[in-house]
Amino acid sequence: MSSTTETAFARLVNIMNELREKCPWDKKQTIETLRQLTIEETYELTDAISEGDWKGIKEELGDILLHLVFYAKIGTEQNQFTLEEVINGVCEKLIFRHPHIYGDVVVQDEEDVKRNWEKLKLKEGKQSVLSGVPKALPATVKAMRLQEKAKQVGFEWENKEQVWEKVEEEKNELLEAIESGDKVHIEEELGDLFFSLINFARFLQLDAEHALERTNKKFIDRFTKMEAAALIKGNALQDMTLEEMDAIWNLIKKQ
Repeated sequence: MSSTTETAFARLVNIMNELREKCPWDKKQTIETLRQLTIEETYELTDAISEGDWKGIKEELGDILLHLVFYAKIGTEQNQFTLEEVINGVCEKLIFRHPHIYGDVVVQDEEDVKRNWEKLKLKEGKQSVLSGVPKALPATVKAMRLQEKAKQVGFEWENKEQVWEKVEEEKNELLEAIESGDKVHIEEELGDLFFSLINFARFLQLDAEHALERTNKKFIDRFTKMEAAALIKGNALQDMTLEEMDAIWNLIKKQ
């Protein structure tokens, strides 16, 4: 770390200390009140990444860094841990989990690194290779992480063709469940189909969450343009037929 980086980090820590002492809002915060704000800041960072907005990424990284320092400050006040302990803890973990850099372990590629990582986590006391997947993750992200974790112990399809066969199988099971009319069973089979599609995306080396978010953004863009086009003609969507809306939608798609 350069001296300028150290100076900037020390400046942030000092500002945090002052705010915690003098600002009424900052003085009131707890780890519980910060939790939701941290989630929001993280999503704002992911939005900036999806948009390729480097200025936004820089700003959101600063916000998240502030939150990290804030949690460490509260941890120190509660006699739980210090900022130095947090930093040294992650340093030690990184060194332990990278024996191919800081030891004599030899790896061939990134998949070897991932497999070794999971083995080392089990040595640290983890009961399952899946235990490191946070419970609160969004379902799409969680599915990807579960599949990636299972892969590290060999629980994996051989190729994408096999995964697509599984997608087709789950689709047929969903259709059968729909025929039965059993809502619980339908939901279960729909979940299985989603899980298989996410797995297929992973075999295509695509991020299923990002792919869906791109579609969300595309839908928002086209829908708002459709609203604007309708207003230009003096219409509101709720007063139009589906066929009329679909005609505008198709024109927007062509653009």
